[in-house]
Amino acid sequence: MDGMGDGHTPGMNGTTVPPPHRHKMMMMHMTFFWGTQAEILFSGWPGIRTGMYALAIVFVFALCVLVEWLSHSRLFIPAKPGFAAGVLRSLVHALRMGLAYLAMLALMSFNGGVFLAAVSGHAVGFLAFASGAFVKPEE
Repeated sequence: MDGMGDGHTPGMNGTTVPPPHRHKMMMMHMTFFWGTQAEILFSGWPGIRTGMYALAIVFVFALCVLVEWLSHSRLFIPAKPGFAAGVLRSLVHALRMGLAYLAMLALMSFNGGVFLAAVSGHAVGFLAFASGAFVKPEE
């Protein structure tokens, strides 16, 4: 085929399309990798600074703990059911799901540190809010 190894992409009608003019291509990982230079949630964040990477890891950890708290919290169960109570519970559910999807998007960075932060955040959140490990036994 003409144009197949010369840096041009063949078009639908057999013409060739020149490559973009020196656009910076971002390398997106499709497998887990270890390193502090990753993009998590936002373009350019945390960047190349190790301190910002550590902040991103703490953010993902806290985000997952918050998701577990919202999942197992009994603060939002009203004594009287009704429309207002249903709306409040629906809003809390929407917040919880939004935060869970945000954590999932952070995991899509394929960074091993982010993965470990998310799993440990969920584990710590479950331990604190759902496992019953901190409930005093009745005597």
